[in-house]
Amino acid sequence: MSAKTVIVDYKMGNINSVLKKLNRVNARTVVSSDPKVILSADKIILPGVGHFKKAMQNIISLNLKNTLDELAFVKKTHILGICLGMQLFAKHSEEGDVEGLGWIDADVNKFRISDNLKFKVPHTGWNQIYLKKDSELMKGIPEHSDFYFVHSFHYKCNDEKDVLNETEYEYKFVSAVEKDNIFGVQYHPEKSHDAGEKILENFIKL
Repeated sequence: MSAKTVIVDYKMGNINSVLKKLNRVNARTVVSSDPKVILSADKIILPGVGHFKKAMQNIISLNLKNTLDELAFVKKTHILGICLGMQLFAKHSEEGDVEGLGWIDADVNKFRISDNLKFKVPHTGWNQIYLKKDSELMKGIPEHSDFYFVHSFHYKCNDEKDVLNETEYEYKFVSAVEKDNIFGVQYHPEKSHDAGEKILENFIKL
């Protein structure tokens, strides 16, 4: 039987589009906010669109913080965060001035753009990625591939070894991370056509 992937439902949107894309790559997928179901997963996806502080409040109120920590550090389950899901891995976010899960030594900062006519915030639409290290998640993804972004805040990693992709929007920012069994992408693979589908397929096969 194929690996079971659980999409964590912490009430922050875009679950259906992720589920639809996973169905296209024939993933055996469950959507749940039940800690027991989540702990039984072979793979975890943490999607999300919305406010960082509200997301952390939801995770705590649903009693998911300890569950997610156990998956990340005890069970060493492969975990993929998408957009806000990736941002939650960081130590701290300026969005709400709150602590995150603390899995990645990073901060989430608001875009500080000087040319507001050319570079609108939120950063919305297609943009290229630069590959910063070899990764099974990026297998078959060419340098400068285009992915779809929607975000006003971005990662700043304190350890360069955790940086998987960078993207340029007036200045370079971290657009994907990888540390051991933990993977995160700022862009939306579920909205990024063939390249996005390939990343999800790669994740399922890890």
